[in-house]
This record gives sequence, structure tokens and C-alpha cells, in this order.
Amino acid sequence: MKVLYDHTIFTNQRYGGISRYYCELMNQFDNIKSIEYKSALLLSNNYYLKNSKQIKKIGFFPNTVFKGRDRIIIEINSFCTKRALKQQNFDIFHPTYFDIDFLNYIGDKPFVLTVYDMIHEKFRDKFSADDKTSENKKILCNKASKIIAISENTKKDLIDFFGIEESKIEVVYLANSLVNCSSNLNMDLPEKYILFVGSRGGYKNFNQFIKSMRYLLAKDKDLSVVCVGGGAFTQEELLLFDDLDIKSQIFHYILEDNKLSYFYNNAELFVFPSLYEGFGLPILESFACQCPLVCSGTSSLSEIAEDAAEYFNPDSIESIQKSVEYVLDNKERREELVFNGNNQLSKFSWEKTAKETLKIYKGIIE
Repeated sequence: MKVLYDHTIFTNQRYGGISRYYCELMNQFDNIKSIEYKSALLLSNNYYLKNSKQIKKIGFFPNTVFKGRDRIIIEINSFCTKRALKQQNFDIFHPTYFDIDFLNYIGDKPFVLTVYDMIHEKFRDKFSADDKTSENKKILCNKASKIIAISENTKKDLIDFFGIEESKIEVVYLANSLVNCSSNLNMDLPEKYILFVGSRGGYKNFNQFIKSMRYLLAKDKDLSVVCVGGGAFTQEELLLFDDLDIKSQIFHYILEDNKLSYFYNNAELFVFPSLYEGFGLPILESFACQCPLVCSGTSSLSEIAEDAAEYFNPDSIESIQKSVEYVLDNKERREELVFNGNNQLSKFSWEKTAKETLKIYKGIIE
């Protein structure tokens, strides 16, 4: 069986959960003789592709930003994907995001679509009127031979928003890629901190979370909040920290995976206050690094974490504060969460993800 992946996510993401998902999937396929795969691209600065055995890409000024750089990458990779589609030397096409241009070149070949979340549908007002993601996603969902949803919650949302037949959707969970690292990285880290990972805007609910930390940070001046990724703090965020009088206790770091595990491992706990997630990879990352998890009881989060999290209402500052404070002050609860997290993590693996995905591919062409 031959599977073709397009370039889109490897063009658009240097880091990110979606591109990591496809790289992990392809790495697993390297060990399965019944499948061959190809990703139709030439240029990419994606971090995860560097470990790929079969995808030969060329980095294109990864550390230099200049006008037109991204446009060059897009144009060349789009040409490579169109050429591969026209050659028809594949059995199944698997687009990596929601670009619909391939429909003009795919012919009668089947394609499988992975849907990661329904954020564009749930938070439509957060996106510009020119954003076609939701429109394109619906078109592709209706035309796909099979849809992979990365959680039962995402499957339910697909049915609710797009009216997709349940039988057309298969749930295939993601897995963890982070290797626990407890060695000292000689970084200037606060001794006692709560960890926040990833983007902070919109539905990620960072402002609500940080407001809930005001009382705890005032009560314990040795306590800090450490934020990893998501870009530098904005001027609005810095003003908020000033208003809350907690600026000296909030820190930001930009890290690669080999350092991120150290931050999880040494945190008092990890807080995930998102209003909505299609899966929630940081949940599994925290489990892998023995970091107690306190998170929203919304969307897919309780589905993935089950009994390995202390839950709160993300719309309530008081609820977030009380849950965080309870876990901070309760060593036995922290140990229980770490123990449950280890057990929960064992339910997820990239090997399992790959085998279930391969089964879907085979079911289409056999």
C-alpha cells in the first residue's frame, strides 16, 4: 500500500502538535513492511522532520526571516504536491490540513482526513471573516472516504456541527513524544513554580488563569508561574501582570522538547486552563514527566486524563484558584495524580496510533 501526504503542515509549522503527529505516524510506518509513504515536499524548516528516515527535505534559511521566504516554500511545495497527485502513484492520499486545492488533482483516488478539533466552529468570532478553515474542513469531511477524529469529543463535535454520519468517523488517539529528563540543564529557573505550556491567546484562557493566581502568588512570594512557548509576553499581558502586582513572579522561556521535559519534571504542578481542546497533548507530556496535572473539565480533557487530573471550571477564577491551591498544599494528592498519570499514559502509544491508522487505510482499499 502506498500513502501520499501533502506538504501543508510541514510548510506551515516549524513546531506543533499536528506536524509532530504526522512525523510520529511515519516513523512508526518505517517498521511496517505493508506500507510505503511519501510526503510531497522539497523545502521545510519543520523541527520533527529532521528525524525522518524517508522524507528528504531541504531546510530553507531556517534562522533567517526575509520577505518572500515563506511564499517561496509554499509555491515550491505546492508544485511538488500537485505533481505527485497527477502522477497517481499512490493508493490513498492523506492531507495534513484543510487545503482543498488537491481536489482538482486527486482524480478517483480515495483520501482520509484527520480532524484535530472544532475550534474554528466553536470560536468563530475569534477568527477573521477571510479565514476559510471551517468552510474547507466541511467540504473535505463530506468528500473524504473516512475521517479520523483524535478524540471521542472531536467525533461528537463533528457530528453536531457538520452532521457527519457516525459510521464515517473513526477515533484514533494521539500519544506522547516527550522523553522525561530529570538532569540539571543549568538554567536559571525559579525554585518553586507552576507551569503553563503553549499558546496563551483566546480559548487557551491564559488571562483567566493568571488572574486566578493573584491570591496564591501574593500569599507565597517564593511561588512563581513559568510559561513555556507561545511567544514573548505581549504588552497587554505585561500590563495585566502589573495591575495584578505579580510581574516579578511571572517568567517566560522558549524551549525545545529536550528542555521542556525538565520544566515539567521540576514544576510543582502543570495547569491546563483551556476552554477547549481536540485532544490535549500537554496532558500526556505532564504524565510522562511525573508532573501533577490540574486542568479544565471541558471538551476532550477529562476523556484523555480521566482520574489523573484535578479538574476545575475554566470560566471561574475561584474554581481555578481553589483547585490549584488544593493540589499545591496536598502532597498526597500530588503523588496520587502522578501515580494515576503513569497508569493513564500507558493507554496511549504511537505504535497503537499507527496500527489503527493503517487499519483504516486498508479498510478503504480492500
